[in-house]
Amino acid sequence: MTSQTGAVIPQETPWWRGAAIYQIYPRSFADSNGDGVGDLAGITAHLDHVAALGVDAIWISPFFTSPMKDFGYDVADYCDVDPIFGTLADFDALVSRAHDLGLKVIVDQVYAHTSDQHAWFAESRSDRTNPRADWYVWVDPRPDGTPPNNWQSVFGGPAWTWDARRCQYYMHTFLKEQPQLNVHLTAVQDALLDTARFWLDRGVDGFRLDALNHAMADPLLRDNPPAPDDGKPRTRPFDFQIKLHSQSQPGVVGFIEKIRRVCDDYGAVFTVAEVGGSDADAEMKAFTAGNARLSSAYGFDFLYAPALTSKLVVEAMAVWTDEPGIDGAAQGWPSWAFENHDAPRAVSRWAAAANRAQFAAMKILLLVALRGNVILYQGEELGLEQDDIPFELLQDPEAIANWPLTLSRDGVRTPMPWRADAPHGGFTMGTPWLPLGAANLAHAVDRQENDPASLLALTRDALALRKANPALRLGAFDLLHADAAVLAFARSTADQGLVCVFNLSPEAVSWPAGVANAGRTIASANGGEPGQLRACAAVLFEIET
Repeated sequence: MTSQTGAVIPQETPWWRGAAIYQIYPRSFADSNGDGVGDLAGITAHLDHVAALGVDAIWISPFFTSPMKDFGYDVADYCDVDPIFGTLADFDALVSRAHDLGLKVIVDQVYAHTSDQHAWFAESRSDRTNPRADWYVWVDPRPDGTPPNNWQSVFGGPAWTWDARRCQYYMHTFLKEQPQLNVHLTAVQDALLDTARFWLDRGVDGFRLDALNHAMADPLLRDNPPAPDDGKPRTRPFDFQIKLHSQSQPGVVGFIEKIRRVCDDYGAVFTVAEVGGSDADAEMKAFTAGNARLSSAYGFDFLYAPALTSKLVVEAMAVWTDEPGIDGAAQGWPSWAFENHDAPRAVSRWAAAANRAQFAAMKILLLVALRGNVILYQGEELGLEQDDIPFELLQDPEAIANWPLTLSRDGVRTPMPWRADAPHGGFTMGTPWLPLGAANLAHAVDRQENDPASLLALTRDALALRKANPALRLGAFDLLHADAAVLAFARSTADQGLVCVFNLSPEAVSWPAGVANAGRTIASANGGEPGQLRACAAVLFEIET
């Protein structure tokens, strides 16, 4: 791969606009003490690897005090580190080292629910008159003792669990150990904002906001309507409903504006929301519109897609334009991820085993060429594949509950391979919490570190290219061609024009008619060049503007 330096990005541009962010799942990144679980000190020890990639920031999945029923997304104390991951001092050391390396630090915030072990819930469930009695969604049963409505939980079964202390049901969108906060309540919002201030005071540079559109439910508790059968597999009762009333309430936007005001008090702080569901595009736009809401949002466009197609990319890009939004500002800024801690490895979904290496190279160039922020999940730079975890070793509560119909999230959470010949890939000296497959061991960092033809080297070059070329980081997106095999688009600013062409198929194809076929190549994969597309080839080249 080759790269060329483009014009300098204006200094007034926020650091996060067009940024590349590296997601770290702390349980599986690096274990410093041999207990088989990754930790904060392990992350700090390997930040040189992350910085060498050329990303702008790291996003660390939850490391807060938790009983780990959902591996940290069930928070028992928002303002402390779970002992399995270390201490607050370890976190401070991580932030200091990251900043020394030029990396911003983004942490998860889980505002829709807590653990049932959180002190807030312990007080709330004690009786109906305590100061936090209405901090969670509590409801009396129907006259026949059944739950108040038909809402279903993501992990299977009703979204309601009976609690004998209050003789009421409490709501939980996910596990019963994750009771739903009543974020309609101002006191709850204020408490959550205080947790944000706690981490901002410790030097974090932004937040990834988990399941934010689940933060409020309909106070009238109306039944959700049934979802029409679209032919897709339904593996859970949750899939049979349109979540009209159980999530995505208008009040979320007002809470978002409060989050933004807190972040503004601390300067240039980045916020990105995770937004899922059937109306995700509209919600992401609402959450990021204007100058008083979130910096960015990402949905599930690519995360669960069974194939990478031109149509998929075109439809995702079409949602976000340069047209003015509210407050006279541009529309919100998107973020894109091909895989994460919840979604299967992209190369395993999108490519046959025989051509995964080629496909992974093309895929990395496509990711860095998209308009918006790009999020890489740990190991994506190595081409890691989805590990197959047998039932008896599963840790994922959703997969265990819905076996065998729900694909396990454990297969994307297996340990990071650092050294191919070390026990457990150099992840731990103990027994890892999840096993590491042989195929991924072969992709270890030390096997690729000094290989200029490796995916790791290509990823570093691609990220450097994105950082150096304003057209890639900030420019407009214009579709040039899309068919079953070939995707071509332009990225441009006033003084730079790029043509980006990708062969999504494992066969050589003809150059698309009407697309420029000459220019200065700045990046290529699998032998791609202007006018020629070998199997899984990609080429980015500069044209006159």
